[in-house]
Amino acid sequence: MVFYSRRDFLKTSALGGMLAMGGGLPALARAEEKKAQAQYGLVTYQWAKDWDLPTLLKNCETANVLGVELRTTHKHGVERDLNKTERREVAKKFMDSPVTLVGIGSNERYDNPDADVLKQAKEATKEFIKLSHDVGGTGVKVKPDSFHKNVPEEVTIEQIGKSLNEMGAFGADYGQQIRLEVHGKCAHLPTIRKILDVADHPNVAICWNCNKQDLEGAGLDANFAMVKDRLGDTTHIHDLIHNPYPHKRFFELMAGANYTGWLMLEEGVLPKGDPVKALAEQSKLFDKMWAQAQDS
Repeated sequence: MVFYSRRDFLKTSALGGMLAMGGGLPALARAEEKKAQAQYGLVTYQWAKDWDLPTLLKNCETANVLGVELRTTHKHGVERDLNKTERREVAKKFMDSPVTLVGIGSNERYDNPDADVLKQAKEATKEFIKLSHDVGGTGVKVKPDSFHKNVPEEVTIEQIGKSLNEMGAFGADYGQQIRLEVHGKCAHLPTIRKILDVADHPNVAICWNCNKQDLEGAGLDANFAMVKDRLGDTTHIHDLIHNPYPHKRFFELMAGANYTGWLMLEEGVLPKGDPVKALAEQSKLFDKMWAQAQDS
């Protein structure tokens, strides 16, 4: 698999020529500052679900993967029941590490027609928002999520959107972005667009999820254009070697949108062999692919 093209070689040669002709580092900086730089991170979904927090931080540093979204219920144990002292300890662990806590990956969703279930989801989300704030994160991932029998889709979309506005306002008070994962039966991008039209709070954004539904209808480019104005600070991608999702084209779209957030590995298939080595390999491959996307 080749990721550096002749264009990459010409680009390197041109930059060298810029320096040779006296353009110097300031000119080089001006040439580069226009390029948005996304960062590579990890969702503790499968590849890191059995790592406690010290192991997670050590392994991510070793693999040069310097951002994490902590999925709730996993072994790292960063959960809502942590007391103030424990939350400070988590925050300090991240402060002492080069790894950034990007946020908390909750499993809360706002589609259920049962008012009590919906209320519980909102209250749980608020607790995750407080948790993320206390341990140094910048946002909480939530889900839309499904449609229900005998409930018109428009009613569910309205309920999800209004719930997100409520969570967005609450999260803003704590400096926490609400990141709507493109997930479940609501994962079709036209549906997500309808939800976003209701959820117009500026603190509500989407977490693109690299789903097969992205390729349906008018295709990836058109679906991306439909929602790119609401991209959040986190995006989920998959195994760049084995997963068939068209990451190359997706990276080109993200680079074209000047995306500067986190592109984070969320892969359900466990790697063969040493997961830290596999994670490092993914990180290096990401750097190459993102550089090529910037130059496309």
